[in-house]
Amino acid sequence: MRRWEAEFAADLALVRPDLSAAYMAALPDARAAVLGRLWRSLLYEPLPGLLGPLPGTAGSPAGASECPRVQIPLADGRRLMGRAREPYDLGGEPALWLNGHPYTHPAELLAALGLPGTGPLVEDLDNSVASLALSRAEPARAPATPEDHEQSVVDGHPYHPGCRSRPGVSVAEQLAYMPEHRPVVHLDLLAVPAADCLISGPWPDSLMDGDRLLLPVHPWQSAHVLHRLGLRPHVTGAVPARPLMSVRTLAPLDGGPHIKTAFSTRMTSGVRDISPGSVRDCVNLSHLLTTLSARQGGRPRIARYLAGAAAKVKGRHSPDLAAMLREPTGAAIPVAAVTPAMVRDPVAWLTAFARLALRDALGLLALGVALEAHGQNLLVELDRDGMPYRLVYRDLADVRISPARLARNGIELPPVSVRLLADDPEILHAKLFGGLVGTTFGSLIALLCRGDRAAESRLWDVVAAAARDAFDELPGAEDRKALFGTHITVKAHLLARLEGAPPGDSWTTLRNPLAT
Repeated sequence: MRRWEAEFAADLALVRPDLSAAYMAALPDARAAVLGRLWRSLLYEPLPGLLGPLPGTAGSPAGASECPRVQIPLADGRRLMGRAREPYDLGGEPALWLNGHPYTHPAELLAALGLPGTGPLVEDLDNSVASLALSRAEPARAPATPEDHEQSVVDGHPYHPGCRSRPGVSVAEQLAYMPEHRPVVHLDLLAVPAADCLISGPWPDSLMDGDRLLLPVHPWQSAHVLHRLGLRPHVTGAVPARPLMSVRTLAPLDGGPHIKTAFSTRMTSGVRDISPGSVRDCVNLSHLLTTLSARQGGRPRIARYLAGAAAKVKGRHSPDLAAMLREPTGAAIPVAAVTPAMVRDPVAWLTAFARLALRDALGLLALGVALEAHGQNLLVELDRDGMPYRLVYRDLADVRISPARLARNGIELPPVSVRLLADDPEILHAKLFGGLVGTTFGSLIALLCRGDRAAESRLWDVVAAAARDAFDELPGAEDRKALFGTHITVKAHLLARLEGAPPGDSWTTLRNPLAT
C-alpha cells in the first residue's frame, strides 16, 4: 500500500474497525477507477510531455487485454499503452503499460511519467484512491428520499482523476461529514456584528441575535479555520442537517432552506470557500435566472438563493466566514444519482430527459445565460413511472451571462461580478455544451449502455433529435452550428491542476458525438 492508503487503514482501524475489511477489499477497484480517469486525461488533454495518442500495434505487453489499444508517445521517447477509451466511457482501467512495464496505481504511473508540472498531483491521486476506497467501504442502502439519492453518489466526478481527493480531511472527519457516509452534521453558529457583514437578500430573523448575525459554520470549518482566526462559535451543533452531494451544502432536518457553508479546503479541483463576490451575486443571479425561466413557462425550475452573508476578518469580508441560504429542491434528484436500475427503457427515458434538458438549456442560452449543467447542478423530477417530467437547476455561481443577448431580449442585466459576463459565443458554448454534452449526456449514455457501442450510437441519435427539435423553436444559427460541430470544448481536469496553470478552468476539445 502507498502512504495514504496505509494511513487511512490505520486510522480506520481506530475509529471504524467494522469498515476495515471492506476498505481493504475496495482498494484495488478504487485504484482502477482513478487510473481510468487518469487515462482519459492522458488521452484527451493537451498535457506537456505527451505527443498525442497513436493507434495500438501488435505485440502488446504481456497481460494486456485483447481489446483495441492506444499508444501515447512521450517527448523523451518512451511510450505509454492502454486500452482504447472513448472520452465518455466510465469504468476503471486494470493497468497501463509504460515501456512495457505495467502500472496499476495511478499515482505510481503519474510519478513514473514525470510530466512537467504534475509533481503535486501524485499526492492528489494517492488521496483520491484512498478516499474513494473509504467511500465504497460503506454498505449500500436503497435510497428512499431526495437526500438519500444525493448521498448515494459514492464515486464523485465521473471523469476527474481527483474525483475523491480531499486533502486536509481526516478519516474520522470524512466519516462524520461526507455525504456517502450518510451522517447528520451539526452546524455551528458564529455571532458576528451584522453592521460589519456583507448581506444579500433578507437574512432570516431566526439567524439573528439582537444586532448580531448568526452565521452557520460547518464544524470542520470551526475546527480548522475559526481557531486560527481567533474566533469560536457562539453556539455549537445548533443546526442538525444532512450533507448533499457538494459536501458543504446541507439540508436541515427540520426543513427550510438548504445551507451552503464554507469548507475551506480543496476537494476535487477547487477550494470550497464562498467568495464575497458570490455572496454579492447570489440573490441577483437568482432573480435573473427566475426571470428567464418565467419566459419559458417556468422551465427549468430555479432553486433560488434567498440570502447570503459574509463576515469580516481584519477589515475585509472573508470567503472563510460566509454562508448562503438556498431554496430546497423538493423531490428532484441530481442527474448524477440516476442508476440503471431506475431506467426501465433507456431509449424512452433518455428521449424524455433530452427533450427537457435541451429545450430548457438552449432556451436560456438564446435568452442570454449559459448554464453549467453537469450532473450535480442539474436535477430531474420523475413521475410515478420513473420518467423525467421536470428539471431543476441549482448552484448559480458558475453560469455565464451574455449582456448582448439579454439586451436583444429586452432583459436588464443585474449588477453581478464581471467574471460572469461573456458575449463570446465560444465561451458560452464551452460552458453549456462542455457540461451538458461532455459530462451529463456522456456519462448517462455510458452508464445506460455499459460499453455497447451500437446502443450508445442509438442514444446519441436520440439526443441529436431532441436538440434539432429544440432548435426548431429557437433563433440562433450560431448555437446550432456549434452544438452539431465536429468538436466540442470541455474542461481539462488534469491540465487545470498543473503547477503554474492559470487560475480558473482549463479546456480541451473532443470529437463531438452529435456532429452532423
